[in-house]
Amino acid sequence: MYESFYGLSERPFSITPNPRFVYLSQRHRDALAHLLYGVGEGGSGGFVQLTGEVGTGKTTLCRVVLEQVPENTQIALILNPMLSPKELLRAICHELQVPVDDTDGSLQQLQERLNSYLLDRHARGERVVLIIDEAQNMSREALEQVRLLTNLETATDKLLQIILIGQPELRDLLARPELRQLAQRITARYHLDPLNAAETESYVRHRLQVAGSERCPFARDGLRALYLASEGVPRLVNIIADRALMAGYAREEERIGAGLVRAAAREVAGEESEKDGGWLRGLVAGFALLVVLAGGGALSWALLSAPKDEEAAGGLAWQAMLSGLDERSAWMELAAVWPVVTTDDVEQACSGEDHPILACRELRGNWAYIAELDLPVVLRLSHPAGTRVLLAGLERDHVILRHNGQDWRVARNQLDRRWQGEFVVAWPDDGQLLRQGDSGSMVRRMKRLAAEVDDFPWAGPVDERYSAEFRDWVAQFQRRHGINDDGVIGPATRLFLGVPRQDMPGLMTQTNGA
Repeated sequence: MYESFYGLSERPFSITPNPRFVYLSQRHRDALAHLLYGVGEGGSGGFVQLTGEVGTGKTTLCRVVLEQVPENTQIALILNPMLSPKELLRAICHELQVPVDDTDGSLQQLQERLNSYLLDRHARGERVVLIIDEAQNMSREALEQVRLLTNLETATDKLLQIILIGQPELRDLLARPELRQLAQRITARYHLDPLNAAETESYVRHRLQVAGSERCPFARDGLRALYLASEGVPRLVNIIADRALMAGYAREEERIGAGLVRAAAREVAGEESEKDGGWLRGLVAGFALLVVLAGGGALSWALLSAPKDEEAAGGLAWQAMLSGLDERSAWMELAAVWPVVTTDDVEQACSGEDHPILACRELRGNWAYIAELDLPVVLRLSHPAGTRVLLAGLERDHVILRHNGQDWRVARNQLDRRWQGEFVVAWPDDGQLLRQGDSGSMVRRMKRLAAEVDDFPWAGPVDERYSAEFRDWVAQFQRRHGINDDGVIGPATRLFLGVPRQDMPGLMTQTNGA
């Protein structure tokens, strides 16, 4: 929308990872060097540890590493490490395409299969690297199993290099006395801090330049405000900068100053004050309507003011958006919600096929039901038949739909005429089953979530034992949600316990952009 106004060929601040926009500050280059050290000969069979706050660029660096892997190197990338030791070994074998079947039931059998594979690769002169992202979520037992993998070796060489990537909690986890043997094997550590003020400015200018800008639209005080609002976290920089550019375009301001940036930051944080009167949101929403009505031709700037007949004007925008919807686009938008998931992953999981890292479920309910899930979902509309669109947010009388990277605010009563309550929700899940008799940190996590259920909380101990009493509670919880009441915690039960909500933002409560 604002691209031509600011001399851009594309939007520079999309949060979808794009290798063309990668900016490596000095601290990112240092972190990358540590990762490449782990992939190369320097790791010497030990661990490499990379930590950083959410949004600082760890996943981006991981993508850069994967693009630079030598031809003689095989990578096993584990994105969801909340696994038991046996499940972790199976996931590693799956990533490396090591054939295993149901008869390979014990840890020893799986480790023997993996060891045989590693010896074969070593004989061919190849290296094998295991990268575990979000490693702060690993159980102590799984971490101990990873440590044992470093014992796989020949007389002269370790067979497996291991890189652990995670949030700062990973450092605390590895500092525990019971994990000291693993900590002693870490040969390189790096903590990725947010950007400083100068790096944030360079980051913004770099992305604008890649997007075709010959002149930075952000004034000096605007860049400073952007740094202060985002605290140098690249993901927040992208979101706030995109919002500020949209608002600047709507107001025909060629320079984005501190005032616009601060207002954009408040909108993003959901802290819009009463005195603001929602002016930024109104400008942005009104401008989205303007572009749809213009159809790419001459623009009538009178339309920037909010129309008196909001429902009628919204209906025109709604009809225009409907005409461009298709199923593939909806899956693409849903995949973009989860950085580690591709469109093909979503299509596979939601077609009924088993998927190693993604679960998908077709449900039927009302707006209150979706609000309780608090996750973006794909709505199935009745007209045009089979049309699907991503629901990104809920307000009291409106919904926020996302199409082609843009958000649209539509009155609920308009959507109710075309939506009969059918929707699809997909979320990262490895399919792990927890049942009576199991124990460990995952059981404790499920009990903690169960104790937070509003109308039916688990009142027993929040410990690591899956007791008969907890099984009975789980079965009753499952009946309340219309799923198989076998007392076994699988993907569907985790969905309703709120596990996916812990890994991503919930539904928006106000539109972000269009």
